[in-house]
Amino acid sequence: MLSDNAFLRYQRQVCLPEIGESGQQKLCDSSVLIIGCGGLGNSAALYLAAAGVGKLVLCDDDEVEVSNLSRQIAFRNHHVSTPKVEALAQQLRALNPECHIRTVQRRADKNLLPLEVSMADVVLDCSDNLETRHLVNQVCFECQVPLISGAAIGWSGQVIAFDFTAANKATGCYACMVPRDYTDQVGKCSDLGIIGPVVGTIGNLQALLAIQYLAELPEFKTHQLMTFDAKHLDWQKWQLMADPDCEICGAKETTTNNNEGVICPSL
Repeated sequence: MLSDNAFLRYQRQVCLPEIGESGQQKLCDSSVLIIGCGGLGNSAALYLAAAGVGKLVLCDDDEVEVSNLSRQIAFRNHHVSTPKVEALAQQLRALNPECHIRTVQRRADKNLLPLEVSMADVVLDCSDNLETRHLVNQVCFECQVPLISGAAIGWSGQVIAFDFTAANKATGCYACMVPRDYTDQVGKCSDLGIIGPVVGTIGNLQALLAIQYLAELPEFKTHQLMTFDAKHLDWQKWQLMADPDCEICGAKETTTNNNEGVICPSL
C-alpha cells in the first residue's frame, strides 16, 4: 500500500489504468542497475527516479568534464572533475529523496557485474564501448536478468530490450545483433560527434521500457530493435532474429542474423 506522500507524488501515474496503485507499488519495490552515467544514463536515471523506482544502482568510473555538459543534462558546472556517479546521485536525491541511490565508482568488469546484475530486476546498458556492452549482455543472459540497451552517435540512436528470463532465453541477445568481431571495425566512436537531444531521446526510451517491464505492462516489447534518425525524425523497427551459432545464447530456433541498424555507441 502506498503511503499518502507517495500517492500524492505519483498520482499522475497512479491514475493511469495501466499503472494504478499496484503498478506504482511494483516500481517502488524495484531495483534498476544503470551501467554508464553519461548522456543515456543521465536521462534514464532522472526519469526512473522521478517515476518512483525504489532503488537505482549507478555504475561508472569516469569524472565529469566540461565537454559532457552539452548532453549529460544532470550535471552542472560545479560538477566538473567530480565522479559521475556521485554527481548524478546528488541530483537524483534532490529530485526524489524516496529513491535509494547506491553508487559503484568503478568500471563494469567480469568481477563486478555478476553480483550487481544478480541483484537487479532489470539492467540498463548506457555504456560507451562495445567491450562493456558484450560483457553486460553475457552476464545478463547468464543471470537471466532483462537488459535494455541503448546507443547513440551523430544524429542516430537505437534501443532494444532483451528478456533473458527462463522462458525467453532462446530469442536472441546483443551478440546476435552485433557480433564480437564487429568491435574491431568501429574505431573510436568519441571522434565521431553526437547531438545532445539524441542521447536524451534514447535514454528516455530506455527508462520507459524499464517502467513497462517493472509494472508488468503487456505492451513491453522485447528483441525489437528501434532506430532513430534525428535529422529526419524517423523511426524504424526490426525484429531481432537469433543467431543459431551465437557464442552467448546459442539459440537454435531461428535462422537469420539481422545486423541492420547497428549504431556505434557514444556518450
